[in-house]
Amino acid sequence: MNGERVLEASGLKKSFGDIHAVRGVSFHIESGETYGLLGPNGAGKTTSISMVSGLLARDGGEVSLDGASMTTSSLAPKRDIGLVPQDLAVYPDLTARENLRFFGRLYSMPKAELKPRIDEVLETIGLGERADDRASEYSGGMKRRLNIGIGLLHKPKLLVLDEPTVGVDPQSRNSILEAVEHLSDQGMAVLYTTHYMEEAERLCDRVGIIDEGEIKAEGTRRELIEMVGQQDRVRISATAVQDATVQELRDLAGIESVSPSDGFLELLTADAGAVLAEVMRVLADRGAGVSAVAVDEPDLEAVFLHLTGKALRD
Repeated sequence: MNGERVLEASGLKKSFGDIHAVRGVSFHIESGETYGLLGPNGAGKTTSISMVSGLLARDGGEVSLDGASMTTSSLAPKRDIGLVPQDLAVYPDLTARENLRFFGRLYSMPKAELKPRIDEVLETIGLGERADDRASEYSGGMKRRLNIGIGLLHKPKLLVLDEPTVGVDPQSRNSILEAVEHLSDQGMAVLYTTHYMEEAERLCDRVGIIDEGEIKAEGTRRELIEMVGQQDRVRISATAVQDATVQELRDLAGIESVSPSDGFLELLTADAGAVLAEVMRVLADRGAGVSAVAVDEPDLEAVFLHLTGKALRD
């Protein structure tokens, strides 16, 4: 991330009759950042990104893309967005290369620029070897990857991915996640919606936890965990641990508690990575024998449960 805000969404609201789908959602995304909207089905993710992309009129709030105001009638800002919807937007009778060429022409990309860009995109989405096969012959995961390729073909400033791995096999899912990681490394801003916790853990620099149309909390993984008071649990298999050693560990900065038991020490800390080296030094200096160390870090599932009172898939 370089600090340049690509997307700014503030106070988004949308109702459908008596249903308040989105209730004041606000977030921003910087270039090179992958921002995740994490929430269960029906939480307001798709409605939010539809407003962000200028596809759905909002009842309230503001959206700007690279400083330009976004509405349903805005043309220039929409050119800077690559939208990858849940529903596949590919032509099954065309090959991957032909699909990309067709959409490139819709984007008014010059021919001299389009051909090398198609080759580049095919490599990014891992379809180079199947580029001249019809999309109808692809697996569901390959079609999803082609869908992503269409969205990023014109080098958008913001790529919007709405649950892009739904219904795909594990191998294709991993390929999709690798492609998204590559885009972020290249400096593209990515808005990623998902209800898969492990995807948010792997991809997202920051996460907005959305439920019932509201952002319940936002931040990096570590910030969210600290926000709700979750702690890392360190379990050390150790022998010859004296009472004085236990007390010295308890006095270390960053250690919340130390509980000795037969052959084990259990430590609670806000950040195991920051204290583990010092813990091991104390044990070595005091002649304790360490045979194993296990760190159990709290995850976003625990944060989501704490904030909403329900599991993500509920």
